[in-house]
Amino acid sequence: MGVSELTRTSKIKKAQQRAAPAKAERRLPRGLLVLAGAGVAGLLAAGALLWDSSSNDVAEVFTGVPFADPGPIHVHGLGINPADGSLFIATNTGLFRVGKDSRKAVRVAGHYQDTMGFSIVGPNRFIGSGHPDINEARKTGLPPLLGLIESTDAGETWTPISLLGDADFHVLRSTGKHVYGYDATNDRILASSDEGASWKQLDKPAPAQIVDLAPDPSDPQRLVATTIGGVKQGTFASQNGGQNWKRLNYAVGLMAWPAEERLYLIDDMGKVLASGTGGRTWTTRGEVGGQPAALLAVGKADLYAALHDGTIKHSTDGGASWTVRSTP
Repeated sequence: MGVSELTRTSKIKKAQQRAAPAKAERRLPRGLLVLAGAGVAGLLAAGALLWDSSSNDVAEVFTGVPFADPGPIHVHGLGINPADGSLFIATNTGLFRVGKDSRKAVRVAGHYQDTMGFSIVGPNRFIGSGHPDINEARKTGLPPLLGLIESTDAGETWTPISLLGDADFHVLRSTGKHVYGYDATNDRILASSDEGASWKQLDKPAPAQIVDLAPDPSDPQRLVATTIGGVKQGTFASQNGGQNWKRLNYAVGLMAWPAEERLYLIDDMGKVLASGTGGRTWTTRGEVGGQPAALLAVGKADLYAALHDGTIKHSTDGGASWTVRSTP
């Protein structure tokens, strides 16, 4: 199904979404899916309240109380900008930048856009998804679901590319012109071979919720996915771009695939695993020291991991040891 078909079949839904207030996330967040409970629910609720606190309505209710920037909480994604080596942190409360020689996260352009799926695809060029800043949505009429959006100025401004009002990507993975995304709102995997301009819907690897997707950097038709939910959870692989899937094992977690022979996974307890067989077998590399929220690999042994308290850690030895890169 192409993007034009997806768009035609959802005109009514888009109109309803524009008329409705922005909804809270209806699905479990990536990362701590197996531990989702009262603690995570509380964090999500806090994030939603802080996001809403930028609105005029909340400001009027709490007149006289200064607004405190929540900082980079509830991290969704990480990226290194090849233009300057800076670290970018996509969160429930906006996009943040940490300079190459800094440990302080600084909000980008004063925006509070909930940036869910996030990937850096070139110098100063980012793709993302999620939900708009409430104040900006009121001014521009943006719908609650941003579909695929793009920034060509390192997150200062964003432009809709496709599926505006139709998709909420909680996972975005790119390799070359190929983009894969998990649309959590509609519980579907979509694939694009033209940098997100058009999409086709793929079969899910199992009747379970997607935790993460990872395409082989040397072969974009080769995918690995992890899922959670009853007896169908585990690691699944596809050799034909997601048209068919086969279970490999029962490992579940966040993934990064920087080189053909090196696939990484961090499970819900923070254990770092590595595979040289495309996920068929795993070996333990180390411990990240907390519950993971996002994982990024920018080289065969160069990893970044976000913890759910907003701490970002860095490893240069393939996950065997970690140091703090940034703190909230």
